[in-house]
Amino acid sequence: MKKLILAAALAVACAPAFAQYPNKPIRLIVPFPPGGAAELGARIFTQPLSQQLGQPIIIETRPGAEGIIASEAVRKADPDGYTLYYGTATGMSFAPAAKKVPPYDPVKDFTPISLVGIFGFFVFSHASMPVKTIQDLVGYARANPGRLFYGTGNATSILATAQFAALNKIDMVHVPYRGDGPLSLDMVAGRVNFAIATPGTLAPQVKEGKLRVLATLLPSRNPLLPEAPTMPEAGLQSVTITPWGGLFGPAKLPREVVDRVGREIAIVLAKPEVKDAFGRIAFEPRSSSPEALSAFVAEQLAAYGRVAKQVGLTLD
Repeated sequence: MKKLILAAALAVACAPAFAQYPNKPIRLIVPFPPGGAAELGARIFTQPLSQQLGQPIIIETRPGAEGIIASEAVRKADPDGYTLYYGTATGMSFAPAAKKVPPYDPVKDFTPISLVGIFGFFVFSHASMPVKTIQDLVGYARANPGRLFYGTGNATSILATAQFAALNKIDMVHVPYRGDGPLSLDMVAGRVNFAIATPGTLAPQVKEGKLRVLATLLPSRNPLLPEAPTMPEAGLQSVTITPWGGLFGPAKLPREVVDRVGREIAIVLAKPEVKDAFGRIAFEPRSSSPEALSAFVAEQLAAYGRVAKQVGLTLD
């Protein structure tokens, strides 16, 4: 009887702690540097989410190592709800699928909260390139094997461009960057010829005539850059991976915290002003249940693994 009374007392004592969550600022870890789609997107949803939760959300960027640095920081954090993760396909699909020894299990080592949405990727070329369409780019690359330099700022860029090259039988030189922000500087300067990238910092350069947009990886044309056809519209095969972002916590995050954050992010992503802001970076917001996100992560892990194997891309 004493044990039952003690257990009940502990349950009562603990309940208010989670009912009052959060009662201090929350840290949101983002796996890319400022200026890229992930960090820009995090800024879009953190302000209204902090208002919903009643506490500040502080963005902490942890770029590098295909998202592993950021993922490990979250994996090792206390599961108290005060360290959350804006996980993307780079660290949660590509790294564990392409590494010879996976650094972690994205399904078991984290607590899924909600999908945030799908990133829009486009094929950009420098204005000095003698190409105006994606078919022109393929033809030019075939006529100049090993002479085109392409930049990548994340795992989706790396894998999508490798699959694009394999599907179209072209040989190019890879120049990796730590995010789309740094990549955009060299794209505008003409130090790389083209890139498959998010449009946050590149779309304005298209408007100014410094870059061209040749196609989108999205399944339909996007209002941000409506001149960009889909790959099938342009007569080419689509890449088969999905660039995504979602909210996670460390493993064993209490369900009360998961439900509270999940409920509030769903409200935030439905706000018209949030949708409009995401539209300016061609991001499609979508919330989900934790269970749906867990299933989606497992599905994308398998998809990224298949493409990595197809193009022969393995990380040490």
